[in-house]
Amino acid sequence: MEVAAGFAKASRGQLAILPAALAAVMLAASAPAQQPPSPPTQPSPEGTATAAPPAAATAPEASAQRPPRILGIIPAFEQTNRQHGPALTAGGKFRIFARQTFDPFQWISAGAQAGLSQGENHLAGYGQGAAGYGKRYGAAMADLTDHEFTSNFLLPVMLKEDPRYFRLGRGTIPHRIVYSLEQEFWCKTDAGTRQFNFSKVLGAVASKALSNSYYPPADRGAGLTLSRSGLSIASGMAAALGTEFWPDIDCKVFHQCRGM
Repeated sequence: MEVAAGFAKASRGQLAILPAALAAVMLAASAPAQQPPSPPTQPSPEGTATAAPPAAATAPEASAQRPPRILGIIPAFEQTNRQHGPALTAGGKFRIFARQTFDPFQWISAGAQAGLSQGENHLAGYGQGAAGYGKRYGAAMADLTDHEFTSNFLLPVMLKEDPRYFRLGRGTIPHRIVYSLEQEFWCKTDAGTRQFNFSKVLGAVASKALSNSYYPPADRGAGLTLSRSGLSIASGMAAALGTEFWPDIDCKVFHQCRGM
């Protein structure tokens, strides 16, 4: 009962990404992605055909110059299209954490979440007014930082797990949906093998446990920690859906066929 009550008290702002990700899946299911046409071969001045440079040679550069963003605004810096790329170093994992945490979108998202929380008088111990809003904003940013630090840097370094989302990008829609959802529980290690995703699952629990140190006393406890952890995992699954299918939608609907 305590866990159920926790779900009722958990902030709705944590689920803000769910509609966008689910809408992405629906659009992808109704409009399969098209591969961008290969550039035509241009004849050389001597009249002999010169082969166009392979697209694969420029894809990593294009991906690096245009960081992945769902709907063009939501950062998805964990995404990679390279299923068998080299393992990340500790520095690489730290860069993912830093980029995900300090992207300007996160500041705006935290502000919106704090406003929604204040309007519903969630975390009532913080009070109302500017002071209450400031505390809620600080808590929202602390929640984000805790989660990204534990899930994308600390635990992946300690457990030698890769925090990236390895986009499948091919196959049937149902297969890709299942694949994207299971990535929250199944990850690639630095050695290239697969195992249970301790970083994501334990990171969700650890980050929500840390929130007990700054949430008001009435909003602390084991039941609330578990319910918030469940919401965090559900949000991660929804984000994975958006990460998997958004490039298809971007290509099909907006004709921005990059990093496919």
